[in-house]
Amino acid sequence: MVLALVSVSQFMVILDASIVNIALATIQHDLGFTATGLAWVVDGYLITVAGFMLLAGRATDLFGQRRMLVGGLALFTVSSLTGGLAGAPQMLVAARVVQGVGAAMMAPATLAVVNTRFTEKHARARAFGVWSAAGGVGGTMGALAGGVITTGLSWRWVFLINVPIGAVLIALASITLSNKQTRRSESLDLSGAITATAGLAALIYGAMQTADHVWTSPRVLGPIGAGLLLLAVFVVVEGRFAGQPLMPVRLLRIRRVAVGVGMLALLGGISIAMWCFTPLFLQNVLGYNALRAGLGQTPAAMTFLIVARAAATLLPRTGPRPLVLIGCACLLTGFVWLAQADTASGYLFGVLGPTLLVAVGIGLTFPTLMATATVDALDSDTGIVSSLATTGNQVGGSIGLAALSTAAGATVAREAGTSLYAVAAGYNLVFFLAAGLACAIAVASLLLPPNQRNLPLTSAASR
Repeated sequence: MVLALVSVSQFMVILDASIVNIALATIQHDLGFTATGLAWVVDGYLITVAGFMLLAGRATDLFGQRRMLVGGLALFTVSSLTGGLAGAPQMLVAARVVQGVGAAMMAPATLAVVNTRFTEKHARARAFGVWSAAGGVGGTMGALAGGVITTGLSWRWVFLINVPIGAVLIALASITLSNKQTRRSESLDLSGAITATAGLAALIYGAMQTADHVWTSPRVLGPIGAGLLLLAVFVVVEGRFAGQPLMPVRLLRIRRVAVGVGMLALLGGISIAMWCFTPLFLQNVLGYNALRAGLGQTPAAMTFLIVARAAATLLPRTGPRPLVLIGCACLLTGFVWLAQADTASGYLFGVLGPTLLVAVGIGLTFPTLMATATVDALDSDTGIVSSLATTGNQVGGSIGLAALSTAAGATVAREAGTSLYAVAAGYNLVFFLAAGLACAIAVASLLLPPNQRNLPLTSAASR
């Protein structure tokens, strides 16, 4: 029951990052959004999820996993109801921002539950596999679910469907989870919370502005510069002045934590290339509609789910490095193969074959890196380390989306505008760049501590 609770919660968090994309055109028509305002239906959610993640992670350690998960689910459910009933653009954007705060509370709480509730190494590995697969499938099924719901019912049900599910999860969390507080005597570091949240939000906001402006534009450089400055202040304050820091700098001195979070950030860019740009290739180059594009990714989603569970079973026996290297080999081969696709490519050989290989690669690496990044955390730090790992993946995905979109757009412009050949060339570059990220992860995996066969998957307190 606990595993079902955290897996479905994680599924909802990731699903809602993409499920509204298919419904945006209908939402714009019904509520009268401007083009700029419509982007905030997506950006408002993504920015608040990433920006509040560190704060929510430390709050999980201070106030308890059950309290944070139930609170996050309540915010998520009420804001979903508000969004589904919205009659004006401002109401829907506000609902999405609050929904993002709820999601930021849920994500580290679910991962902390996995870390502390499943203590036997094989059980924890399997739990990580299921939790990772749930999030991965949520990301891949967004386009398909959004297309089916918008076409068959209404765009409003993209939000309203969360209400009954959220109510069930709140009841289940209240019954199955204890409210263990690991740092009862400490207070929340408000200065750290403000600088970290504002810094991450500004950084991601600036990266997202590249959809409409060049990287050298003040609209891009201004927020990115402010975000980097705030994050630098955060690191200095946390390391030297905060008595009870939001994120103890000592955590970054743990090799598995630092390397694992860095690799998860790179994997965020790879995930974007797979789950965001592949359906766009199917629609914009091969002419698929949204529903067919979503169905075209279903085999890869199912492959990811199966492989993620298998990786979790293998991890205690092999350690992380072999799984990461094999996964990166699959990612490299799959993306290089996918980068050959063009307007004449058929689905079976041009898209299905390489995306299955990429799905195997992500299925091997994502749960492995999540387990590696969090395995050395003390029980009192599980929330913040979980949120640090999740934030790294989220920020990597957001910046990856901006960078890959810019690269694709520049290639399209250089190759002669809007012809299908030029559009295909833009996506080909995205897939080649993703292959490069896979090589970078493989190199970074060599920095992990050696001799990690029988990785304990327990807290550092047991070492």
